[in-house]
Amino acid sequence: MAKRTRKSPAKKKATSKKKSSQGTGLVQSIRRWIRRGLFGMVAVVLGMTALYAVVNPPTTPYMFGESRRAGSVAYDFVPMDRIAPVMARSAVAAEDANFCLHWGLDVDAIRDRIDRGGNGGASTISQQVVKNVFLWHGRSWVRKAAEAVWTPLTEIVWSKDRILELYLNVAEFDEGVFGVQAASRHYFGVNAADLNAVQAARLAAILPSPKTRSASDPSQAVRRRAASILDGAATIRADGRAACFNGE
Repeated sequence: MAKRTRKSPAKKKATSKKKSSQGTGLVQSIRRWIRRGLFGMVAVVLGMTALYAVVNPPTTPYMFGESRRAGSVAYDFVPMDRIAPVMARSAVAAEDANFCLHWGLDVDAIRDRIDRGGNGGASTISQQVVKNVFLWHGRSWVRKAAEAVWTPLTEIVWSKDRILELYLNVAEFDEGVFGVQAASRHYFGVNAADLNAVQAARLAAILPSPKTRSASDPSQAVRRRAASILDGAATIRADGRAACFNGE
């Protein structure tokens, strides 16, 4: 009968140390890759934010998805000085009346929403720009967390004028119609620079649900909302809440 060879205590100790060393090395390697991944993500976020401070986005994730689904989209980026100031005021009055007063997140609106037990309605224009330009649509805590972190950064890097310029240019106004220039041509046959107050208010009125509302053939609900936006646009101009962007 063959005799079993027993490892000496010294050999057992050496083997144990070797396994321990391998395990420690694996953990350290994983940590290094995690750190590199995080640093890479931060670099991408900073780089894209800095880039879009001066470069107009050729498309957005949502716009790209819609173009693949529908075949094409209408998108014509125009600078702020080629958008009627009343359109800028109307969008702010409709979506974020305190746009000039907050740093990206409207804390008071969030508290009010929580107190009322609501699930939405507190997203600022700055948050919507981050979602539309960089992220994806749909309800997701991951997306909301990314949006909440990214939004204050855009407020630091971009001017309020730039934030609103991007918002007006990438917002969806009808199926496959993106940006205020394409929307102005689509609904009224005019350029964004030539929009009147009523047309601007109607465009702003359809923003929450552009695929089910029409600016050129508005329902009674859209007409009522547009009338409220018309008054709101005049109010924020009078009380100074349009001073931070081209809304004068």
